Amino acid sequence: MSVYRIIGVFAGLWMLGSQTYAQGLATSETPVLSAHAIVSDASERVMQVVEQASEYADEDPQRYYDAVHEVLDPVIDYRGFSRSVMGAYASSDRYQSLDDPGRKELRAQLERFIEVMRKGLVKTYGKGLLAFSGSRIEVSEPAEAEATTSRTTVQQLIYSDQPEPYVVMYQMGKNKSGQWKLRNVIIETVNLGEIYKNQFQAAARKHDGDLDAVIGGWASIDVET
Repeated sequence: MSVYRIIGVFAGLWMLGSQTYAQGLATSETPVLSAHAIVSDASERVMQVVEQASEYADEDPQRYYDAVHEVLDPVIDYRGFSRSVMGAYASSDRYQSLDDPGRKELRAQLERFIEVMRKGLVKTYGKGLLAFSGSRIEVSEPAEAEATTSRTTVQQLIYSDQPEPYVVMYQMGKNKSGQWKLRNVIIETVNLGEIYKNQFQAAARKHDGDLDAVIGGWASIDVET
């Protein structure tokens, strides 16, 4: 299973989670869904999303990406994910060690990288998502401890044309408002957050710690799925 096919799986499931979560926030009377409910309920809608997009994605890809953004943005912790990818370059210790101009620059760099990651993830995942029509999805039962913890993992099995299902582990956490946000995902043995972090660190070494150069180079990457 290639990394890009893995990314495609991740895209579809991430998209589903955000769609259900957004529906849960549609009215004040609707309770905030649990982490497992977000994934489980959204799984029922995945084929509808894929089928609708397949009708126009080739002719109007931006419409497709915009639709993906609409459902992804409410649930993904882009800031937390981006800071994790930047590692020590965006740590609290490094921020505290800087003078005021340095802190201002780092804040601006983080904001740029968040937007780069947001657009890049949706574009890459959106492309891969279209390849997974016809998959059957099962979600594990929620752990009893979920209600009393701020972090949990949701396991999902994706049955496609392979003899064995793909195993997806969603790492989710609560924000300050008590809402579940997707923080990372592990598909089979591929930890997506770690892949991006290693890439960022390698680029930072190549550019001698010049984060503007790293972010600029990252923004120019167009990953084919």
